[in-house]
Amino acid sequence: MPYRWKTKIDVDEAIVVIMNVLDRNQDLPNWLISTINGSIADSDRKVVGYFFEEVKKHVPRALKYFESRE
Repeated sequence: MPYRWKTKIDVDEAIVVIMNVLDRNQDLPNWLISTINGSIADSDRKVVGYFFEEVKKHVPRALKYFESRE
């Protein structure tokens, strides 16, 4: 089930989860990809833009998993 991001803190928490998973594994699990893509679809565009900025800055290799709505 997607989680709607309301603040930058919500996004920051998602980024930390992504970073931690990729530190331990080569790929993200399907459930996490689906959840994040659901959050991208359901959240305000401004917060989604922040998500993509932070992914590019901290874990650019994760971009391939997520659908841009920018």
